[in-house]
Amino acid sequence: MPELNTWIWVDALRWRAEKAGAQVYVLHKGDSDAGAVLVKVVGDDRLARLYVPVRDMEGERVWSQPLGHLPMEEARADSYIARRREDDPDIWAVEIIDRQARHFLIEPLDDAP
Repeated sequence: MPELNTWIWVDALRWRAEKAGAQVYVLHKGDSDAGAVLVKVVGDDRLARLYVPVRDMEGERVWSQPLGHLPMEEARADSYIARRREDDPDIWAVEIIDRQARHFLIEPLDDAP
């Protein structure tokens, strides 16, 4: 199945998050068609959680936390994003500020009749 253009995918993520009451900021725009997206989530605790896309064994996109599963200081997350941008200028960086630290990357599907 073909992938969505990155700008469409980012707009959809923004729409989902804002609809749920979160704030979304595009920190860096990369390649609008095929750039990878890094997602930084900040909750009420003011700690950051990073999510990066990787491919599983079937080639499907899944989300991983590159610096471990523990929340971190925002400066550490920002440093990681800056290093990744140096290596890949086509990369996107999106920040979601949500009280519950939700990432909105995966959504449950409604039961179909």
